[in-house]
Amino acid sequence: MEPPSPLALATPRGGRPPAARRSRFRGGTLGHAVACSGFTLVEVLVALFIMAILAALAWRGLDGIVRAREGSQAVMDRTLRLNTVVTQWEQDLQAVQETGAVPALSFDGQSLRLTRRVEGGVALVVWAVRGGVWQRWAAPTATRVADISDHWLRSQQLLGNEPGQLTVAEASTWQVYFYRGNAWTNPQSTGNFATPGNAPAAPPAGTPVLPVSPGASGSAGSGPGGANLGNPTNPGAAPDAANAASEAAGGGTAEAAQAAAAAAAAAAQQRELLPDAVRLVITLGVGTLTRDIALGSGGG
Repeated sequence: MEPPSPLALATPRGGRPPAARRSRFRGGTLGHAVACSGFTLVEVLVALFIMAILAALAWRGLDGIVRAREGSQAVMDRTLRLNTVVTQWEQDLQAVQETGAVPALSFDGQSLRLTRRVEGGVALVVWAVRGGVWQRWAAPTATRVADISDHWLRSQQLLGNEPGQLTVAEASTWQVYFYRGNAWTNPQSTGNFATPGNAPAAPPAGTPVLPVSPGASGSAGSGPGGANLGNPTNPGAAPDAANAASEAAGGGTAEAAQAAAAAAAAAAQQRELLPDAVRLVITLGVGTLTRDIALGSGGG
């Protein structure tokens, strides 16, 4: 009997050689397991941690951009608002109008009052700093001297919460200076007074001192509520002149006419002239603002 060959000895009972069996495992389940291998749990956690750090950095950068944009927008809005306020301040001063009934421009340390030209007549405007805010109040348009005088008395009692009171900016303190006599002076000090030579000429008879609307009764220069008070610094002098003029018209005597002329001349001499310019120094929330404005030619 012949001895078995080496191949026969290496062949298992199933009849397939080891090489065939190895090839079956290499191409079967073993190879499939190697092809489907992925990331481990540690690798996934590290990747998530890195992504979280990148997301946090990106969020901080985006938040910084949004905050910078909001800050720039706030500064721009505040600048535009301040420019609008200063423009209104300049327009009010350049439109100052003498009325003869009340001072055309005065400052008492807290409030600046002025009478300015508006469409249809004259309006009283009050700028004031109270309670840490800068406010502007404008009275209704007046066509008679009595109306502007009433608005002036009303402005003495403003508290800052009246209808029509406009808060323009936050401010702590302010000071106003008048330019007169080639120097900046305190507006509460005595200024230059008009003389008969440089005082405005009296309007002709029947000419209203203030524009009169078609529906207004009487005139601004005569009649009830429309008398020209004439003296902004000494209100008592104007009624004297008006009374003397009425006596001259009623009695027709030369003495009454001379008294009226003397009273009018005294009132003209006591009228304080308007300054050439106004300087504003106000402390706002962002700093101190200084502005010089030349008065318009409407002040007489």
